[in-house]
Amino acid sequence: MRIGTFAATAAMLSAGIVLGAHPAAAAPVAIRLTSASCPAEIVQGQTSGCVTELQNLLNAHGAGLVVDGQFGSSTLYAVREYQAATAIAVDGRVGPATKSKLYATGGSAPAPVNLQSSSCPANIAQGAKGGCVTELQRLLIHHGYAVDVDGDFGAGTLSAVRGFQSSHGLTADGQVGTDTKRALYDTDESPSTSLDLRSASCPENIVEGQSGGCVATLQALLNGKGQSLDIDASFGPQTLAAVKAFQSASGLTADGAVGPNTKTALYANIGGGGGNGAPAPVNLNSASCPSEIVQGQRSGCVTELQSLLSHHGADLAVDGDFGLLTDSAVRDFQAEKGLSVDGHVGPNTKAALYGEVTPPSSPPPGGGYAKILDVAAAEVGTVEGSARANSYGSAVGLSLSTSNYAWCASFVSWVAKQTGASSYRNSYVSGWVKQARAGNYHLSVTTSPQPGDIVAFDWDGGSDFTGGNEHIGIVRTLSGSSFTTVEGNTGNPNGGSDGVHVKSRTTNSTYDVVFIRVR
Repeated sequence: MRIGTFAATAAMLSAGIVLGAHPAAAAPVAIRLTSASCPAEIVQGQTSGCVTELQNLLNAHGAGLVVDGQFGSSTLYAVREYQAATAIAVDGRVGPATKSKLYATGGSAPAPVNLQSSSCPANIAQGAKGGCVTELQRLLIHHGYAVDVDGDFGAGTLSAVRGFQSSHGLTADGQVGTDTKRALYDTDESPSTSLDLRSASCPENIVEGQSGGCVATLQALLNGKGQSLDIDASFGPQTLAAVKAFQSASGLTADGAVGPNTKTALYANIGGGGGNGAPAPVNLNSASCPSEIVQGQRSGCVTELQSLLSHHGADLAVDGDFGLLTDSAVRDFQAEKGLSVDGHVGPNTKAALYGEVTPPSSPPPGGGYAKILDVAAAEVGTVEGSARANSYGSAVGLSLSTSNYAWCASFVSWVAKQTGASSYRNSYVSGWVKQARAGNYHLSVTTSPQPGDIVAFDWDGGSDFTGGNEHIGIVRTLSGSSFTTVEGNTGNPNGGSDGVHVKSRTTNSTYDVVFIRVR
């Protein structure tokens, strides 16, 4: 999981700017919720200045909503999250109790700042104030701690930090330093692959038998060089064979020990976007991309272009290099959309590319559980950090880049939202397992899985799903103890960037598996 700065994106979102979309109409002028001009209860479906005020207040508590004055699904989710965090009846209706609490708990939290950025101190401690504390509080809420998001590191935040540290095996000193920051961002997924093998955090020589984040990073880098490893953070026989193969191909001594020379070779020719060297995707409508993207260019803008074209059926390699195949795919797309067929990706082509990949604001009618696999499979090939991938967070009220958090459960929530198969949404694997075991939200545990079921993995074993090292996907095919899945936030089995991919799994492994039926 790569960590990046998203404060600018958050600021844009809170200002009502949606990346990759046309400028939104101005929101109605905010009206104080307790005034006679606002209804006794503000509910989903309403559009008014009262909703504008509501969204501003929710954003001050870390919601990250687009302020448009429209009470849609994202606002509903934010209201419910706020009610849950402040011990108000979670009904999604903004009545007297919710209004009073919103004003009583303040409304001026500074914009969140990524904890890993140079803008935040090395150790964030009680008494600190500002955007770094806002971000800390948002992350603590994401981990299940009930704190006010006010940008003020007080006693409540201190207690939550210590509780988080204890639950993750960290020194419970209330100081948010390097290890605590890393753990706060490392949620749900297999171990982080954000470590640099060349840093002091990793051994000088990484060898068979070792495990942890450095091994996970090694596996991700090897996949970027053409291997097909599971990123399980365990240096076993398959990883050893992959290391030796890479060393041989690179003219190095094939001893299987990942020392300085092997590390240097692994990082050669790698851009910011992942192990295959593709530059990190950049929104085509941003100032970082030229007005026309054309053959011969290599950049994150081309990475994004290829990802979008693949969503329209192009089946391109996403390598950030605008070559002949990308040019052909652009021309085919332009012809299909009735645009000028010149191979130049200008404003009209950009608009058309984004026009059909924005998720619907509400689930389409019908579909249900029978369409879960169809919807999930259509997303295969989505690259982490692309506009399409980032849109999945809308299902759980998140507007972060998928390069900044573990999004496998957000992807499953998005699929559920598109099909209407279940009303449950959660960005944590543990939540899905808990509700299935309780038989809530039309979810249940099954021992006879079939395509379209959800599958949860506990990499640590024990089936308790509490260690912060879990994963989730959707069953695609089954054969005995083996099965394939469609998963978000997972490594590309063919090498390349993380994203939505088909993976091969088995019930006969060291990890535990729970299948979830949606009916």
